[in-house]
Amino acid sequence: MSELPIQTKPTAQFNPETFAMNFARAMENSGRALAAYLKPRENAEPHDKPPNELSELIKTFSAVAEYWLSDQTRATELQAKLGKAYLDLWGNAARRLSGETTEPTIAPAPRDKRFADPEWKTNQFFDFFMQAYLLTTKWANELVRDAEGLDPHTRKKAEFYVTQITNAIAPSNFVMTNPEVLRETLSSNADNLARGMKMLAEDIEAGNGVLRIRQSDSANLAVGVNMATTPGKVIYQNDLMQLIQYSPTTENVLRTPLLIVPPWINKFYILDLKPEKSYIKWCVDQGITVFVISWVNPDKRLGEKTFDDYMKEGPLAAMDAIEKATGEMKVHTAGYCVGGTLLATTLAWLAEKRRVRVTSATFFAAQVDFTHAGDLLVFVDEDQISTLERDMNQAGVLEGSKMAMAFNMLRSNDLIWSYVVNNYLKGKMPPAFDLLHWNSDATRMPAANHSYYLRNCYLENRLSTGSMVLDNTLLDLSKVKVPIYNLATREDHIAPAESVLYGSQFFGGPVRYVLSGSGHIAGVVNPPSLGKYQYWTNDNIRDTTLADWMKGAQEHKGSWWPDWHTWLKDIDAEEVPAREVGSAALPPLEDAPGSYVRIRA
Repeated sequence: MSELPIQTKPTAQFNPETFAMNFARAMENSGRALAAYLKPRENAEPHDKPPNELSELIKTFSAVAEYWLSDQTRATELQAKLGKAYLDLWGNAARRLSGETTEPTIAPAPRDKRFADPEWKTNQFFDFFMQAYLLTTKWANELVRDAEGLDPHTRKKAEFYVTQITNAIAPSNFVMTNPEVLRETLSSNADNLARGMKMLAEDIEAGNGVLRIRQSDSANLAVGVNMATTPGKVIYQNDLMQLIQYSPTTENVLRTPLLIVPPWINKFYILDLKPEKSYIKWCVDQGITVFVISWVNPDKRLGEKTFDDYMKEGPLAAMDAIEKATGEMKVHTAGYCVGGTLLATTLAWLAEKRRVRVTSATFFAAQVDFTHAGDLLVFVDEDQISTLERDMNQAGVLEGSKMAMAFNMLRSNDLIWSYVVNNYLKGKMPPAFDLLHWNSDATRMPAANHSYYLRNCYLENRLSTGSMVLDNTLLDLSKVKVPIYNLATREDHIAPAESVLYGSQFFGGPVRYVLSGSGHIAGVVNPPSLGKYQYWTNDNIRDTTLADWMKGAQEHKGSWWPDWHTWLKDIDAEEVPAREVGSAALPPLEDAPGSYVRIRA
């Protein structure tokens, strides 16, 4: 098909000829998007599909429907309730049309950004659609809430699926029922749709037949160029990780080095974004010798790597390398998210083996008990894990895009639908944002490791109960006596603050539980220079709920980083002259951030 010209600048008035050309271009790119979607399926190539998603949804909603349809009176009342809500809305709309001033039948939440445009309220057409949608959403949520006899897991799944469906069908997600998009379409003569459908086609092509929504303009963001730029060297590597040692910026440093264990679900540079937001750079500037594990992005060849292997070839191998590089047998440690869970198992393993290698442990939004593990439990039951294991065993790995989509679905309005509207309906390129670039830089997970993690942690909750076996060793967290700084974030959907607090009681040594403002990322990556958010402290962590803990907590403005640094120095303040990177036994292999972090999915 020949190229069609595009009106690249919004025009001040509607031009039928330009509109027709741009609309034709949008249709052309829609065809290109459809072809990109169909191509891997026509060639019988494997494609990215959430495991068992549709059947899980049908099974869950069938359980809800069974309750309501099993009683004719109950089913009739259910229909009448929604019908009455619609009639009330219709009556209000008719009175408003006749000139009366009426109160809305239902209003959006004050913080619902989807309906922030004034025309959602001033224009009766859009107001009617918005209220009809909100009434339907309210009714659907009550449908699940009031269904008696559902087990807690089925109810949680039903609530999750209702949220996904109602978020997807919001009138803000469609051209003709979104006033902002409609105005943009008319004022720009459909230039927005031409650009948006072009981006849609590109994003489906980038995902090999699966939509890979761009959340950031990555053209001017590159690892080692304007992210992950803290100077250092890779001093050790094996199949699973590279160990980076960072160059000192102070004359003296703490004698005990710091080993950071990041999650392997994402890449380590969340802790080393732009220099002004880099936790790693800040630690180096405070006089800490910092070592960081950079996990490989595994392929099928590494599919049999186990949780045992990640412990042995990860933190344990790193501790041996740090000893060769610095002469220090003991290290401070820090683990983020699942990296923290791995660190906790490593500490329990070391305690059982009576090996003294760790001076302190810090956990960033990490769980050791999964009783209150939050929305991710929706994806965890025997049927779903068994299906996922079959898919992983065939592929050798779990594609990073699947985990990324699961995380995005926890906040689908913010992380999915806002970008659908902005990118594909408004035709706007998202801005360059290092954090969202990192969020889309997903990694694969070896089948054996991920299966162990899901079963032993989320499904069977073995670590906190003392029944987890790792490397033929029964793990007992109560034998972990080192001081612990346990950071939770208040709005965390992945490692809820309640879960982190509850997990604090299982360690055998002193635990400082700290609650940071914001969520799983921003609550951790919060440099003092920004002066954002706050954190809370309270020494009472035994036999208490988060709500009760908060009642006795003291609020502190700004970042928790200085509080952590004071805590660390109180444990061991001895200093030595700053160390050169590497040693004769471990000469540097390459510059930080290394090559493993550059492997994209």
